[in-house]
Amino acid sequence: MSSADIHYLPEEPAHDAEIELINEEAFGPGRFTRAAYKIREGGPHDRALSFVAVHQNHVIASVRMTWIAAGEGRALLLGPLAVRPAFKSIGIGRKLVAIAVEAAREAGAGSVVLVGDAPYYGPLGFQKVPYGQLCMPRPVDAERLLAAELQKGTVATLKGDVTHAALAR
Repeated sequence: MSSADIHYLPEEPAHDAEIELINEEAFGPGRFTRAAYKIREGGPHDRALSFVAVHQNHVIASVRMTWIAAGEGRALLLGPLAVRPAFKSIGIGRKLVAIAVEAAREAGAGSVVLVGDAPYYGPLGFQKVPYGQLCMPRPVDAERLLAAELQKGTVATLKGDVTHAALAR
């Protein structure tokens, strides 16, 4: 398989069933207890900023973006990011993140937040959020709360409880 055999596309409703299977495979039933999942229960993800990787007409990976609010700040929450096991470790996840972050930048988002591993996401522009700045709706290891600042000073505007933007006052 060559990287030319993989196509990156905006997510469409027709992809939903395959995306759900990939997320189930990657995260299992425990995914419903995670902080990011709790935020996503508050409203829909932004399909225009969410992407899939397709190989031979099958979705093999996906990344979703959801608008969030924390204090006066607004940002995007990246995730879930999931890649089918047979396609891991060849750069598909990193490419999806890069595509989604660039789409967020073009859409005018100030920053992108995620819960993930710094060694993986650090080279993609993500840094640890200062300890105590954000409060997720369920426990999260503070070392894994990361953000990429797309517009200067926007991460600092994110303070306090993180919710889906549709629930913000």
